[in-house]
Amino acid sequence: MEEMEEQDIGLLYPSRSGSCTGSTETIASRLTSRQPSPIELHVPIDGVGSRQDPLSPLKSPSMSNVHDTHFGLRPVGQKTVIRSRTLPRLPRFDTTIQLSSEFTGFEFERDRALRMSQWVLAFAIVNFDLDLGPVVCGVYPPLCLTPAEKENIAFSSFPDSLQFEQGSEVHSFRIQDLGASTKDVGLDNGNSRSGSIDGYLYGYSHFSQRRDNTSKRGYQQTSLVLLSHQQYPALLTTLIMKLGPLFLTHGVPMLETACHNIANWCSPSPGLTAELGFLGSVLHVELPMTADTQQLTDTASFREKFDTTLHLLSSIAPLDPPPISIFEASLSHLWSIWECLILCEPILVFGSSPAATSQAVWWLRDLLRPIPLANDFRPYFTIHDKDHSLLVNKLPPKAGLILGVTNPFFQKSCTHWPHVLSVGVKASPRRQGSATILAGPPPGWCTKTHRRYISKDRQLLKATENACQASIQDRIQASLDLRRHFCLRTNTMLVPLNRYLNTLIPSPTECITVSGCRRLKPFSSADFFSSLKANGSPLPFKSAAKRREFYERWLKTPAFGLWLAQQEEVVQKTLQDKWAG
Repeated sequence: MEEMEEQDIGLLYPSRSGSCTGSTETIASRLTSRQPSPIELHVPIDGVGSRQDPLSPLKSPSMSNVHDTHFGLRPVGQKTVIRSRTLPRLPRFDTTIQLSSEFTGFEFERDRALRMSQWVLAFAIVNFDLDLGPVVCGVYPPLCLTPAEKENIAFSSFPDSLQFEQGSEVHSFRIQDLGASTKDVGLDNGNSRSGSIDGYLYGYSHFSQRRDNTSKRGYQQTSLVLLSHQQYPALLTTLIMKLGPLFLTHGVPMLETACHNIANWCSPSPGLTAELGFLGSVLHVELPMTADTQQLTDTASFREKFDTTLHLLSSIAPLDPPPISIFEASLSHLWSIWECLILCEPILVFGSSPAATSQAVWWLRDLLRPIPLANDFRPYFTIHDKDHSLLVNKLPPKAGLILGVTNPFFQKSCTHWPHVLSVGVKASPRRQGSATILAGPPPGWCTKTHRRYISKDRQLLKATENACQASIQDRIQASLDLRRHFCLRTNTMLVPLNRYLNTLIPSPTECITVSGCRRLKPFSSADFFSSLKANGSPLPFKSAAKRREFYERWLKTPAFGLWLAQQEEVVQKTLQDKWAG
């Protein structure tokens, strides 16, 4: 683009040593023979102002009680996991080891790697190279990755804007799964991986920047990335938040322990509720029935009242920080944003950090359920992504695309996008005087084309705005209340359609007299709108004309086609099973 030069991460970060820290004497001794000398890397900071993350820093797990064997939780349908069995008693070591692309010094049987891959494919360690930028320097267990995938993982695991002098942040990303196999040319000699669920790899990154007096730039930077095929943002973000700080303290032995912990878990299955032991803690987790199932706190299967400090609904967006904090500047516009999501309108989500954009995008994706996902979404997207030219160009953006970005370059290259959501805290007059100037659009919602069809819930809006000034627990509860409201709206939006589809189910008489009539009758838009006019909709539309226009637009979206195909499949299977019996 001529308007603004693409900003490379290499210009934004001080460097770190290309090494990772080791831990126990046993592991260190096994690696002594293959330790190259650490290489000092330095990256200049040229011409780019720092940007302060408006969110509270993520809290690292405390090391003070990691060996405590008492957890005080009731078992959920299976034997309780003892915390002490999931975390080794390791001293702290400052030994530095250089990681190769394969962890040949560790033994991890193939069958255990396969068991682990049902949840987590592998962990990747990413360091910064002055000439190449972020580089994957180790993958454990060894995993086949194409060069393009490794480059995507490397750049997606680092923030592309300077947020702090030292600290850490956790974010997630979604990249194309290129289906690597051991027969492909140019791949690492790692384990082949199973086919993806939806054609994508999901990465959950713990990025850390620490002061290092041995470095000429004074910093170390590294990212530990969890790779998975599963859309479990709440669960997998929790794992990397627990493992990241322990990995920085104890090194790769903690990584090896984490892999063995995960390999000991039961196989994931639809609707599973289980206790999962991980690095000295017990995670109470519920999995969704399908990728499009809404997990709600009031219908969770934990056999006790849902507690945000104990229970994890794996498919929802992380609750740290409370989601209403990142949407604070756009709370009054969330009803318009929800309509744009349902109508498959493309949305550019701009944030000051990957942590903010990834949490926001996961939250928006969740509101679509139970409508099937018909489009692409990227929790954190960089100019180095292999799909950059496909998703960001001069053409109209793809229907329903949700793109989370932090680089101000996208503000120039996406001026033709119809909707931009900039997440963050709305600046008050008191804050503006001392606030750091942020690159990119100010927090808020900007739309060029959308006019709202449905009335907002002003009482809920007021309560949510008040909660933004309350305690963290109050903000979490307000976030869950807001999510429940929009999940209910999505289900309510489908009520007129489900009502009409019931009229298309063939009666027993028709199934007997009409050969092969064991499926839904053809959908008729005219008949549907006649039904809609006669019966209305539970949603508070501003007018009957607005109601009709909304559904006319939704029937033209790719999401409607997928949803209708799912309903036809369910009805056809039910009828076939009934007559087969």
